[in-house]
Amino acid sequence: MGGMLEIAQQNLISPMVLFFALGLFASFVKSDLSIPEAIAKTMALYLMMAIGFKGGVELSGSGLTATLFAVLIAGAVLSALLPVIGFGLLRATSGLSRVDAAAVAAHYGSISIVTFVAATQALATAGLEYDGYMIAVAAVMESPAIMMALLLAKRANAASPADGQGTHIGREIFFNSSVLMLTGAFLIGYITGKPGLETIAPFIVDPFRGVLCLFLLDMGLIAARGLRSGLGRLSMPVLLYGLYMPLVGAAAGAGAAMLIGLSAGSAALLITLSASASYIAVPAALRLALPEATPSIYLTLSLGITFPFNLAIGIPLYIWLAEVLK
Repeated sequence: MGGMLEIAQQNLISPMVLFFALGLFASFVKSDLSIPEAIAKTMALYLMMAIGFKGGVELSGSGLTATLFAVLIAGAVLSALLPVIGFGLLRATSGLSRVDAAAVAAHYGSISIVTFVAATQALATAGLEYDGYMIAVAAVMESPAIMMALLLAKRANAASPADGQGTHIGREIFFNSSVLMLTGAFLIGYITGKPGLETIAPFIVDPFRGVLCLFLLDMGLIAARGLRSGLGRLSMPVLLYGLYMPLVGAAAGAGAAMLIGLSAGSAALLITLSASASYIAVPAALRLALPEATPSIYLTLSLGITFPFNLAIGIPLYIWLAEVLK
């Protein structure tokens, strides 16, 4: 337990978390502090490119292994299974409609790449290494949850290509900017290897943490705005779901990591991925696939409740859990 508290203390006073807290504070006091949307999108693409490229470089040095394929399969299974668990919990406790419960559950089966990036920085602070192929696992875990949400909501007709909507949904799932940049940069890093990294290291290594701090400042501003506008619309069972569902996902991810035999660093990232909630890829897809779902419910939960919880409390807990299990 002492180890977890030490990791938590280091994480809470890290520049990334403190800049997120600054964004929360600025929004709550109604400051005019803001980051233009175009700049925020550029920073997001930069983070996806940097983390994807470095992951590809790491994989090029280690090669394809049975563990890689096992963890990819585990990631896909977790992404499909967690929405089923979350949907059942919501329907049993919250009174949400079938469509809203499915939409919320999809967010908790998919992943938050920013939470993943924050976890990699916390691992670096803790002195733990992780395998580069965990970037590929993050990309794999984006889509199955969305497919499962459509099945849970019984909206098979929404995915029908008869009116062209199915094509648009597929593009949102597989070719949205975050997924495409992450996987594309991963492949480029894998192809070019360490010589490629050395070529662009001044751009994607040294500035990375500074850009992450500025991006998390913007996330704090957005999260606080969502809390102010949507918090009053959520019942207590729904709010509690945003706190306990990450722990359910973390337990599932920890079980998978133990079965595969991942290192402590890689296990911490799989646990973090399983515990995170999407607020970029899934909302974009659900706008097309489940337009009748209520954005103020799923966005307030994923970005306003679960993201801050994971950033401040969850990540230290997941790293500590991974170390204990090893």
